[in-house]
Amino acid sequence: MFALLRKFFADKKHRTPLDPDEVLLDAFNLPSFDTHQLEGRVERSIRRSVPLAVGAVILLVFLVFLSQSWNLQVTRGEAMTVLSEHNTLDHEIVFAKRGVIYDRYGRELAWNSTNASTTENVQLQTYATRAYRDQEGLAHLVGFIGYPERDASGHWWRTEHIGKAGVESSLNAQLNGENGVRIIEVDALGRVQSANTLRTPVDGKNAALSIDAEIQRALFNAIRDGAEHSGFIAGSGVILDVGTGEVLALTSYPEYDQSIMTDGINRDAIAQYVNDVRDPFLNRAVLGEYTPGSIVKPYIAAAALATGVINPSKAILSTGEIRIPNPYYPGQDSVFRDWKVHGWTDMREALAVSSNAYFYSIGGGFEQQEGLGIARLASFAHRFGLGEPTHIDLVSEGVGLVPTPEWKESVFGSDDPWRLGNTYHTAIGQFGFLVTPLQAARYIAAIANGGVLVTPHVQKDYETPHHSVGIADTHLRVVREGMLRAVSEGTASAVNVSGMQIAAKTGTAELGRNNELMNSWVVGFWPAEDPQFAFAAVLERAPAETLVGAAPALRSFFEWLVREYPEYAQGTYPG
Repeated sequence: MFALLRKFFADKKHRTPLDPDEVLLDAFNLPSFDTHQLEGRVERSIRRSVPLAVGAVILLVFLVFLSQSWNLQVTRGEAMTVLSEHNTLDHEIVFAKRGVIYDRYGRELAWNSTNASTTENVQLQTYATRAYRDQEGLAHLVGFIGYPERDASGHWWRTEHIGKAGVESSLNAQLNGENGVRIIEVDALGRVQSANTLRTPVDGKNAALSIDAEIQRALFNAIRDGAEHSGFIAGSGVILDVGTGEVLALTSYPEYDQSIMTDGINRDAIAQYVNDVRDPFLNRAVLGEYTPGSIVKPYIAAAALATGVINPSKAILSTGEIRIPNPYYPGQDSVFRDWKVHGWTDMREALAVSSNAYFYSIGGGFEQQEGLGIARLASFAHRFGLGEPTHIDLVSEGVGLVPTPEWKESVFGSDDPWRLGNTYHTAIGQFGFLVTPLQAARYIAAIANGGVLVTPHVQKDYETPHHSVGIADTHLRVVREGMLRAVSEGTASAVNVSGMQIAAKTGTAELGRNNELMNSWVVGFWPAEDPQFAFAAVLERAPAETLVGAAPALRSFFEWLVREYPEYAQGTYPG
């Protein structure tokens, strides 16, 4: 037994130690090595030359960096410090492109002109300049802008384009977009080293207007030529769709050059505009407030029918005047004159010949004829949008004025109370009555379309609210028939143009202390039997004896329309 133990321990001393891998090897799995996957291969140790070679490369790279660092920081350290202190990083504005303004048929009315400079192959974009359609009649509608501006040191104190008038102003937020920013590195010698955009600019949105540029041009030309031919100092006109309120044309004469106002360089031309007594900066179509004269008679006729004050077939005698006895001074009657003796006239005839006596009677009452009275005259005026904002999508507009006893007291004091004569004068559109051409066109559109007061707008396909004036179309039809007779045989015969059927009403408003001046109006709609478009035009301040007014001026426009755009003349849009 002891002999066996000694033998076992003796053999253990001479035995070679086992590798752990050998423990797992046995006769079963040894033949199954996949030699293609290097199984069963005996690994060799890395040769000592390989680490030495890698170390040499690392040492070489280190020495190169050390040498360059010594060169920059020690040998050339002072020079490099000076240069590094003069390198700059600037924030540069990348200006957004302003939106383009188009008319209803895609004609450009205002667009951008490229303006950029290049430095050392890096483009430095500045703002784009604004260009406008080379056409008269658009200035007040489209407007003009102010450019971004720098101070004396070159810093931008205004970074946006600013709309200053017209659509450029009212749609400024939409057209402007949002500027971007980029960083530019410039070395000590002023050379651009790099430019990187931090925020990309967002260009402004385009705007499509309801305006037809060609209709706008023709209307402006007619108003300008009519004013200059007959001695009026100014004028304006509006055409709108009676169903949608879209403005087809809105123009004012005189006007300014949009490019001159935008550039701001031609100081002499700007000074001439400022000093012009005709005020070319005034957009008369929406801001001009004028005494309307007889163009208010259609709404008064409609109000009288709606309230039962009169029926359309009842005739009133016009002898050329109405006399109201003076209860305090017998024999000193108050006389209210008609412009002509018309004889017996019913409502349609009174509208056609514009009888003042008829409208004195239904407005204020006379003898056995009941009148509306000032309260109802004012109430119905507001129903038709007179003396009220139209809420057109422009920055500002005139409101006008409908005279009332309260207004008179505020202006003239309580010592001069409201009198019957004041009601008579209100009934023919005088005595403080003020309307804008836009209000006039809107109110006539309500007469034409059956009693819907539309909200005018210059943006195409722009949804706006509409309101009923609360008068049945049977009453408004009588008014339309009277306005049609005014063209065929009455005071508006100047717009009786072959090729289209127009219904209209003229008006003459006396001005000045001694009635020495006048404004001339014409309002109406077409086609008369199926109204699609309403219009209003006024010529401003001519001598009272002037015979040729707004209606003859617009005749040339309607003749042009028949000749060039027969679709419009028939009440449809071209295309």
